[in-house]
Amino acid sequence: MKINVLGVGFDNVTMDEAVARGIELMEQPGFHYVVTPNPEFVLAAEKDEEFRRVLNGADLVIPDGIGVIFSAKLLGTPLKSRVPGIEFSAGMLAHMDKVGGRVFLLGAKPGVAELAGQRIKEQFPNLTICGTHDGYFKEDEPVVQAVKAANADLLFVCLGAPRQEKFMAQHGPELGAKLAMGLGGSLDVYAGVVERAPERWQKLNLEWAYRLKKEPKRIGRMAKLPLILVKAVKARLTGGMKEEV
Repeated sequence: MKINVLGVGFDNVTMDEAVARGIELMEQPGFHYVVTPNPEFVLAAEKDEEFRRVLNGADLVIPDGIGVIFSAKLLGTPLKSRVPGIEFSAGMLAHMDKVGGRVFLLGAKPGVAELAGQRIKEQFPNLTICGTHDGYFKEDEPVVQAVKAANADLLFVCLGAPRQEKFMAQHGPELGAKLAMGLGGSLDVYAGVVERAPERWQKLNLEWAYRLKKEPKRIGRMAKLPLILVKAVKARLTGGMKEEV
């Protein structure tokens, strides 16, 4: 049963449950993909029908953003917890380390994926980084073929929304991977290019504030946090957005 937050259906899972579900998907036949919507995704999906369809078509939809958690609560259908994509990906990498899996890193600026791969390998020595590619490409097909040739089990797709989600949905079966995950700027964090908020900020659900402190130019994006809450209140009062997704 999905939790509908303004038209996007979220899986009501804890971090441990999300990782367990990700592992389960990898053990099933065929291709599967995971999306990690935050308030920006939800608001963009209101205007982009294809994006909304791709999000709702994912095999696992985890709430990466405190605004999503607050909105679900305001709508009267609370989610168990926030599931940050970076932490979910770390859980999946830990599993890859245990089973000796193959991981492909796609996205970010030139050189970042390679650096992220080196640092990931240091932390998880038993997995294989079977390939990397930056996100600055115009033609999808050469990239699709590169991923396919690498024979990856797990694919990180860090192209930014909605590009990464549409890429996974469009090319999924061609990629040869068991599971792909849309992870935004996670490669920058793994590479050490971007610093994640200290743990005390994370526990207070203030990562967004820490990033704003570090990058004031993000103020326009951060303004979407109160906007989604306003929309959630309006939907609750009018009885809107209650249909299944």
